[in-house]
Amino acid sequence: MKKIFVLGSTGFVGTHVCEKLVREGWQVTVATRRRSNADVVMHLPGLTVQELDVHDEAALTRAVAGHDALVNLVAILHGTQAAFEHVHVALPQKIAHACLANRVAQVVHISALGADSLQPTLAPSMYLRSKGEGEAVLVQAAMGGSAGDTAQAGFDLSILRPSVIFGAEDKFLNMFAKLQKMLPVVPLAGADAKFQPVWVQDVATAVVRCLSGASAAPSPRVIEAFGPEILTLKQLVQISAQLSGSGGGMGRLVIPLPGWAARLQATVMGMAPGEPMMSLDNLDSMKVDNIATGKQPGLESLGIKAAALRPIAKQYLGKR
Repeated sequence: MKKIFVLGSTGFVGTHVCEKLVREGWQVTVATRRRSNADVVMHLPGLTVQELDVHDEAALTRAVAGHDALVNLVAILHGTQAAFEHVHVALPQKIAHACLANRVAQVVHISALGADSLQPTLAPSMYLRSKGEGEAVLVQAAMGGSAGDTAQAGFDLSILRPSVIFGAEDKFLNMFAKLQKMLPVVPLAGADAKFQPVWVQDVATAVVRCLSGASAAPSPRVIEAFGPEILTLKQLVQISAQLSGSGGGMGRLVIPLPGWAARLQATVMGMAPGEPMMSLDNLDSMKVDNIATGKQPGLESLGIKAAALRPIAKQYLGKR
């Protein structure tokens, strides 16, 4: 029986990953700063919850001992340069050290479309640059690198780069559906940005398939996780209205904003208390279309036929 250590288990994607891992009969350990945060997965049979600050490298190294594989789903969408580096670069460094020290055989890391481990600094946003830098850290470790630059056995590495992820608990389509019930019109920054939305269940299945050795590509491998349709942000806003019945299914008037107005909107939203709906860095990320590049294998390489957005989103947006 495989023993899997999961970071980021209590988030949107993490809960689905844990459910599938348990269903496979694997022994799952989830790390969380506070045990109460794991209520959403604690009921799963055979799952162990371990209170842990994953950014404490010594504690992480001790916790990873005895596990066959590690899955990293920890990420942030908003923050400062320092915050992105802390979560997307420094944490993968600590994960790499912990896995090398304990001879963990496999690592699956969730990144993002638009990230590039070969040229991370060319990405247009802090989010994408840090994602690429984090990938590079893990790639080096997987190939036998270490903090002391002393060659040692690496690990099997799968990097999944999803487009925007949708599902019943998403903060994407649900947010747009909610906004259109509140606002008479929707001024929209980045309206022409392209996405290839992927279902959360398909991403979770991809994680499990990677751990099962389903990919024929050699390690370290990159797999792009995307759905069958390319849609602009404006189209996604309109679809969320149609499926949720907002405005009689017609939705509100969507007004694409010019560049200067888009940056003004993103600046104001980024200063709002709590987690912002959009920030300047999000807008910078949208300078690169969030769609498949065709340079890496997709979900089909894992035997997954990606689900279309509308039939699934209708099931949960229609209940709003």
